[in-house]
Amino acid sequence: MPQKTYIHKPSQASGERRWHHIDAKGLVLGRMATRVADYLRGKHKPTYTDFVDCGDFVVVTNAAQIRLTGKKLEQKFYFSHSGYAGGAKTTPLSRQMERDPRKVVYLAVKRMIHDNRLRRKQLARLKIYSGDKHPHAACAD
Repeated sequence: MPQKTYIHKPSQASGERRWHHIDAKGLVLGRMATRVADYLRGKHKPTYTDFVDCGDFVVVTNAAQIRLTGKKLEQKFYFSHSGYAGGAKTTPLSRQMERDPRKVVYLAVKRMIHDNRLRRKQLARLKIYSGDKHPHAACAD
């Protein structure tokens, strides 16, 4: 019996996009980021094809009220480098949460998606807000 592999067409995928709303209040950062990454990639759909951008839109609210396990608030650091000698910067997670908690959620989700050509398109559909309010009326669930 011959089996056929289903390949989702990119033209079909863009018409089937849905909106998902995730309230991050009290959710653990890593577990929430995994769920968001799956929605952005489209892994929750039966028509998932890994090389086609078939994911949905995701709106994350209350990013300032995420929960961190263990001692991450004191021990975790974000590292960046300017490319020049001595251009290394480390930012503690606690300071980043005070400055912009949206960036903490964004980086957690970004690092859970494969680094390829689709990642930028998938992350463009991620909307993060530190409070309750968001302008996306299309959010169904």
